Amino acid sequence: MFEIYRESGYNRTYRVVYFTDLGDHDKDKEINRALSGDHVFDGFLGGPEKREAKKVIAGMLARLNDGEDVTAEDIGRELERYLA
Repeated sequence: MFEIYRESGYNRTYRVVYFTDLGDHDKDKEINRALSGDHVFDGFLGGPEKREAKKVIAGMLARLNDGEDVTAEDIGRELERYLA
């Protein structure tokens, strides 16, 4: 499971957290960080193409952080083949 969110702090950066990849030492911090931000998109990545899906997500974050108007529907279309 992952979530794309926008930080609630000063810089308002878009980020992603992959909940299933979190270790015990950083789990609480990363979950709290995501929960305090503005939700953009979430889902489950399935299948052997998980690495490719993460590249697509990184590209979407770059577009969002560059100021491009990307909607949740746009993200869903880009990730459709990777979502479980």
